[in-house]
Amino acid sequence: MTTSSPSPDDPRAALRRGVYLLLVALAVGDITGRLWAVNSVDTVRLENHLNEETRKKAPPGTEPKLRNLQRPFLSGNDRSRWCTVRALVEHGTYAIDDVVSQPNWDTIDMVKHDGRGNPAPGPDEGHLYSSKPPLLATLMAGEYWLLHRLTGKTLGSHPHELGRILLFTWNVIPFALALLILARIAERYGTTDFGRVFVVATAALGTLLSAYAVVFTNHWPAACAALVALDATLRIVCEGERRLRWFFIAGLAAAFMAACELPALSFCGLVGLLLLWQAPRATLLAAVPAAAVVVAAALGTNYAAHGTIQPAYAERHVEGGWYDYQFRRGGRILDSYWKPTVAKSAIDRGEPSRAAYAFHVLVGHHGIFSLTPVWALSLVGLGMLLARRDPATRGARAVAAAILACTVVCLAFYVTRPLEDRNYGGTATGFRWALWFAPLWLFAMLPAADAVAGSRFGRIVAAILLAISVASASYPTWNPWTLPWLQVYQDYRAAGGG
Repeated sequence: MTTSSPSPDDPRAALRRGVYLLLVALAVGDITGRLWAVNSVDTVRLENHLNEETRKKAPPGTEPKLRNLQRPFLSGNDRSRWCTVRALVEHGTYAIDDVVSQPNWDTIDMVKHDGRGNPAPGPDEGHLYSSKPPLLATLMAGEYWLLHRLTGKTLGSHPHELGRILLFTWNVIPFALALLILARIAERYGTTDFGRVFVVATAALGTLLSAYAVVFTNHWPAACAALVALDATLRIVCEGERRLRWFFIAGLAAAFMAACELPALSFCGLVGLLLLWQAPRATLLAAVPAAAVVVAAALGTNYAAHGTIQPAYAERHVEGGWYDYQFRRGGRILDSYWKPTVAKSAIDRGEPSRAAYAFHVLVGHHGIFSLTPVWALSLVGLGMLLARRDPATRGARAVAAAILACTVVCLAFYVTRPLEDRNYGGTATGFRWALWFAPLWLFAMLPAADAVAGSRFGRIVAAILLAISVASASYPTWNPWTLPWLQVYQDYRAAGGG
């Protein structure tokens, strides 16, 4: 694949740019609308009913104490990070005890230690902390601190208002910028109008990333960072770019991607090797120091939170470790959800068969290719890139090889995890641990999308694959912490549904 920047006289270039702009607008409008609608809507009617009953029973002239069951933070997964954000700004600590004790702020994704990394299993020992790496929550806390100082409001008193503002700047704005970067990649490396527009349309509406636009997760920043790292790497490896700023961007983005998704360290390492292959001096002068900044921030915030650079996840399977504890809430002593003796939900008990797990991760009820079959074009595109032998495409072949290698390595890593970790990412709409691959697979899709452009049948097949993928991404509507439609249908049939 060679760069094919459109000629200044290309009459269709302006048209394509207009289409890209419309796709960006559609994607941003779609996820913004869902973001503003985020709520635990299943509790709205219950809350209204209970409050109406309370008003009826309240003595005349008294102010009834109304219930507040609604919340815009939809899962213990994202609430875990939100708890850290609140604790940092409102209490000046990473310990979340004072936050999780409040109504509607519970989470199972937390650990317990004495602040210096030593386990604290007793109900009155140590403090509770989010089990999520603290770097992202620390970054989000900076914006929350500013909003809190300007308005005097808190996420406790105004969760919908402040939460939506924070998520808009955290998810929606970076997504718009990422789509514009991808459109530029499509312009440089695509060869047909259909192929270029198809790839950008897929990015806008056809990946499961859009379902997670309404929650605070590591998947969005990881995917955005992967795209920035890919763009900088393509410029260096395929286009001969040698300005130090692109090496700095590549190193910073690749390291940040890995800080958000630890298995992405595989692609981070391959990016480093590609840069060293092209320009060792520039890599050492700019890319390595940029990556070091991220490493220092990730380890530093982890040490500030836990008294050690060891991440909380390292304690996941340690008997008597950070996950094995009791805590006190409202006068009751409760066990950690992750304590070995606590009964887990069906999905958190893990898939006993690795073969079954691999099947469902790839083409089953959580399948990458069954829920979003548009990725089949990416597999074809990778094969097309690797099959080219033109010396001018050597850089693109190297990037494609890196994408294929890290895809295989990471999927093998996920499938071979211990039983408790073979849970498809928990109750989530699809195999969310693969979401950060989206930008890499979108680039790989370009040659396949260009190849079908000249065939009416090929365009129809591609459109059908995209339609199914968009449907899967849209199925959760407002809450990604729901099971994918394929598993819902499977469970329905298993229960005797017609």
